[in-house]
Amino acid sequence: MRFGLTPGELAVLRRLDTPKKIQDFLETIPLNFEPGGDTCLSPRRVLRERRAHCIEGAMLAATALMVHGQPPLLLDLEAAKEDFDHVVALFRKGGRWGAISKTNHAVLRYREPVYASVRELALSYFHEYFDAKGRKTLRTYSRPFDLRRLGEAWITAEEDVWEVPNALCETPHVRILTPSQIAGLRRADPVELRAGEIVQFRTRTRGRRT
Repeated sequence: MRFGLTPGELAVLRRLDTPKKIQDFLETIPLNFEPGGDTCLSPRRVLRERRAHCIEGAMLAATALMVHGQPPLLLDLEAAKEDFDHVVALFRKGGRWGAISKTNHAVLRYREPVYASVRELALSYFHEYFDAKGRKTLRTYSRPFDLRRLGEAWITAEEDVWEVPNALCETPHVRILTPSQIAGLRRADPVELRAGEIVQFRTRTRGRRT
């Protein structure tokens, strides 16, 4: 079994042979609101349980990319303490970077492969990355993290794969703003705040960013 996946699991992922198809597939998976507590589901469990939040969706996307011979790269977008971090899967096409993203909101979503660098791509999320009070909260982004560094057990694990977010946290991050720039940031205006409340899946149990 390739990567420890069953023939049925591989068949699903082999159909996802472009980043666009991977993103479209992720959109069909309901958001994981973690009703029983924090989770970090493996790609196998996401396929079986049909639920995912951002890092779980990013790992599934990275697995699909790997099945098709692409590196399974994750990018961690780190927010200020009053907001949630976000994780996306990276891909390259024509020498440009794009991102596959699982999010419940109208922003922080898929990025077309038009960015000349990972920094450019990360900064494309900056202005839409604000909390419920309108504070722009994106602070750092990680160097691309290759999941192959962790072997293959994370793909099919039945237990939560906390080693993935732990490794991401330990990956060197690049600071986006200076303290003076942070002090001078303008808050999102009321129209932006209303747009930021558009969600794909509804629940009363979680905050804005998942």
